[in-house]
Amino acid sequence: MPQKADILLTGGTIVTMNEQYDIIPNGAVAILGDSIVAVGSAERLAAEFHANEVIDCTGQVIMPGLVNAHTHIPMTLFRGLNDDLRLDVWLGYLMPVEREFVTPEFVKLGTRIACAEMIRSGVTTFADMYYFEEAIAEETAVIGMRALLGQTVLVFPAPDAATYEDALVLTRRFIERWNGHPLIQPAVAPHAWYTGTPEMDRACADLARAFDVPIHTHVAETKLEVENCRGQHHTPVVPHIASHGLLNTKLLAAHCVHLEKSEMFALKQAGAGVAHCPSSNLKLASGIANVKEMLEVGLNVGVGTDGPASNNDLDMIEEVRLAALLAKAQSNDPTVLPARQALELVTRRGARALHMGDVTGSLEVGKRADLAVVAMGGVHNWPQFHNNPDGVYSRLIYAAKSGDVQHVMCNGRWLMQDQQLLTVDEAQAQVEAAQVAAEIDAFVLRRESSPYNKLVLLHGVQRQESFEVQVKAPQVEKTAVLDFINSDHCTIVRGAHYKQYDHYFIFANEDPDSARLRYREDEFVDDEGQVYQTRTRLTLVGEGERQEFPNAVMLSRSRFLADADRSLRFYREYFAPESEIEVMKDRLRWHIIYKETDFAINFDKVVQPDVPGTFLEIKSRTWSRSDAERKAGLMAEILSLVGVSLETAERQEYAEIAQKSASMQVGK
Repeated sequence: MPQKADILLTGGTIVTMNEQYDIIPNGAVAILGDSIVAVGSAERLAAEFHANEVIDCTGQVIMPGLVNAHTHIPMTLFRGLNDDLRLDVWLGYLMPVEREFVTPEFVKLGTRIACAEMIRSGVTTFADMYYFEEAIAEETAVIGMRALLGQTVLVFPAPDAATYEDALVLTRRFIERWNGHPLIQPAVAPHAWYTGTPEMDRACADLARAFDVPIHTHVAETKLEVENCRGQHHTPVVPHIASHGLLNTKLLAAHCVHLEKSEMFALKQAGAGVAHCPSSNLKLASGIANVKEMLEVGLNVGVGTDGPASNNDLDMIEEVRLAALLAKAQSNDPTVLPARQALELVTRRGARALHMGDVTGSLEVGKRADLAVVAMGGVHNWPQFHNNPDGVYSRLIYAAKSGDVQHVMCNGRWLMQDQQLLTVDEAQAQVEAAQVAAEIDAFVLRRESSPYNKLVLLHGVQRQESFEVQVKAPQVEKTAVLDFINSDHCTIVRGAHYKQYDHYFIFANEDPDSARLRYREDEFVDDEGQVYQTRTRLTLVGEGERQEFPNAVMLSRSRFLADADRSLRFYREYFAPESEIEVMKDRLRWHIIYKETDFAINFDKVVQPDVPGTFLEIKSRTWSRSDAERKAGLMAEILSLVGVSLETAERQEYAEIAQKSASMQVGK
């Protein structure tokens, strides 16, 4: 008597991706409930099973559903927002937008868009890392896909958590609710070592071990990350995170572009999975992961699209083809990562990378019914040769397109039949996504309208109204300045010697608060000429007003101060100034009291550009015209005491002096 099955797929070529890589021409797969109950020839299964639904797959391939090993699916709603930027600048643009827009409803909509796209390319399982993962889980479960969902944990405020302690509480609740779900595997996702702390990473590892859930994190994605880890911690990235306990968990390590061989062995010994993301790594110029060596070591390597804001699609058929081609080019060996092994990375081995190898990744009895049916008769896949049974792998990897995917099933449930999505309202999701895009457009246009807005969104700023009276005199002898400083005329409050590097970004806009942005780096120098301390600051300077006195100049302007915790290159690319002025000074500075009045005395040599001679600069804060006039008179007295005539005073600031000097040098 025939056995009962819910669904029988028959007549297609079965690419099982089991340990033996069995291929069954004119094969069949029987499904009961959520699982595969038989895989074999069409003739045998037709005799052994009576199914409620029979699907004729003649001329098609029946294969395991694909595994997207690393992505950030709600970022479909940021697709194409800012392209062709370095990773840190791209994140600098993106994070303020995320803070403004990312909510549970936002991530649910992004999930609908992403799942529709992934299903269309044959994906049934994915690994995600983002915010509000519980909302993503709810939407993913309704749609019916399988997913490892990592709740992001960061040391700084995120859209869903003000602190990493809050994020850990959120993660624990997420795990408690979803652990053991038939489709959703909750995970802990410390974003990366450089966005956390050792204490945070250890807490994440402890939480993952307590519930026996995976850790999903970024590892060695860029060369800069690796250099920073070595510089700050004197070790490569993998040993560094290992010291925090992350390798003592079910680890999924995303990217792994810049790994040493010893790090690969450490990941292998830990049973970690690796998510190789070729498109994103190329697009962001992060590099090419050494997949050849990883596979030689025996690592479970999967392939991921990364987020759709940095890829920009979720097409896994395209992604695995690129992975195969890149491995050949990098190793200069066309035999590396052949088609069969490439398909393994997005099926069985990819599932193992997600620690789901016992559930999905191959068409075998007892595993969940996660599969895709791919048409092979397109002109781009024609003609076909059958002298080598492995030719089907080549057709799938090198010629098939996502548009060839006809049917997709996950956990025994149809997600797509005859290219019609059954669990996602694709058209409605697109309408809603267009509305969100319009809101983001308006936000970005406001931000881009002013350097001030960009600075506020990046850092937050402290506004300071500056009223300052100053005078600058060229060609002053150092001995004269020192004689005055050490005389009975004044009292030294404090002094310092430092090299001052100023980069002025000049903007062509009508915002009076945003005339120029100064990135300043000070290197404090001791008596032996060694740098013992550095500091960096950003100052956005408004146009201000200038008032001339016979003895000095009073400047009144608004200034906005912010910490400069990123590189000069980052700020240059982020703010994209109209022009730039560079000034480097060797400065001796004293804060003094002269006639019961505070002054800053600077003795400067402008090194870049090469401005002849030295400058004496005298400054003091002021609050009224009468006070400014009094201080201007005292400045004239100080100039007289150091033997400088008022007639030689320089009215311009260093940026203008440098610009003039540079122009003169170009004109020579």
